[in-house]
Amino acid sequence: VQLQASGGGLVQAGDSLRVSCAASGRTFSTLAMGWFRQAPGKGREFVAAIAKIGRFTGYSDSVKGRFTISRENSKNTMYLQMVNLKPEDTAVYYCAARIGSGGRYYNTADGYNYWGQGTQVTVSS
Repeated sequence: VQLQASGGGLVQAGDSLRVSCAASGRTFSTLAMGWFRQAPGKGREFVAAIAKIGRFTGYSDSVKGRFTISRENSKNTMYLQMVNLKPEDTAVYYCAARIGSGGRYYNTADGYNYWGQGTQVTVSS
């Protein structure tokens, strides 16, 4: 499975941004997907996850209510819509994938086998 994250950029606090993750190499609908982020000097942090059945999702407390994860199987793409961005959301955002199982989503990095290269999101104050 190959993953390509895109859509990052420089925004101001309070702005919105959508990042995308395009997958190839396996039938997308069989994959459970997730977003993680890593800020300078910090470890990789779980952000959001979605099961292969798209209505099952999970979020970290720090982004709940501001970020929305979704998937579009016809386009082999996962999205992370981010609103009301804060400077502490600044990080490289990575997408991840693994073979899915029903409505189960995964909120730890070791739950994933495949990783994209990351896209930088910078939020200025």
